[in-house]
Amino acid sequence: MNHQRAFINPPHLSKEKSLKTLVENRTVYSLNHCELNLFETYEASALVPLKFNDLVVTSMLRGKKVMHLFDDPEFDYLPGETVVIPSNVEMKIDFPEATKNNPTQCLALAIDQAKITDTLHFLNERYPKEGNNHFWQLNYQNYFFYNNVELAATINKLIKECMSTSITKDALADLTLQELLIRIIQTQTAKAIDDGLMLDQKNPMSQVVEFIRMNLKENISMKNLSEKACMSTTSFYRFFKRELGMSPLEFVLHEKMKCAKQLLKNPSIQINEVCYMSGFEDCNYFIRLFKKHEGITPKQYQLLYVN
Repeated sequence: MNHQRAFINPPHLSKEKSLKTLVENRTVYSLNHCELNLFETYEASALVPLKFNDLVVTSMLRGKKVMHLFDDPEFDYLPGETVVIPSNVEMKIDFPEATKNNPTQCLALAIDQAKITDTLHFLNERYPKEGNNHFWQLNYQNYFFYNNVELAATINKLIKECMSTSITKDALADLTLQELLIRIIQTQTAKAIDDGLMLDQKNPMSQVVEFIRMNLKENISMKNLSEKACMSTTSFYRFFKRELGMSPLEFVLHEKMKCAKQLLKNPSIQINEVCYMSGFEDCNYFIRLFKKHEGITPKQYQLLYVN
């Protein structure tokens, strides 16, 4: 179980009578600036091609696919995960496990390029990023990530707007599209930091992240962090939350958990050692928190890695 993976509520499957095909049966909801496609597949198949003229945000809802995208190695695609694909890029999809009783379901939200350009322009004007040459932008290298709670909630809201019959649905969908783009950029930034692909050293974020990682065992305060970034506490908090979609202290916790999970891969290390080495003072608190995040205790997590 992965605490970073939040699930989207899958819409009902199509009635059997209304299926036009068993592979990538498609239902479309069209709005002014986006089109929601729901795809269902009821039989195993391989290398099914799919391509959109617009940027598309896809999320798995049920079952498993294997994606072939760009010239990268193929990867499993499961519920709780999202893939962002630029316009006119062909993907090829395998459905190794799809059956009548175990269909796959996936959403593909095609977003009008003008809507994306307008939103990014609005964000760069209204909330300019610190430092030169730092802009709000989608990162196409970072196209595959786990949904966090906020991203999943936004996608749920968008599905609801697209499927609604209300007269205001286009206006509400437009606002939700803006929110979706912000969430995706924040999620991509957080993932880039996780993967160690963080921005250049001149960006205040890099120094703060570096400082947090080097000092996990210390008592890190908002004051330390904002001084590191040469900002007042209030502007630092706002800046950090805008970049990553989480508060500085949530990020510190996230890093401590990541450190603990790394340490737990060693079968001979004691749980209380892991607790102190990853910067927690109280072992019971650490175990409780770990279970809340990962769904299992540190000991159970450690046993997953015993060869």
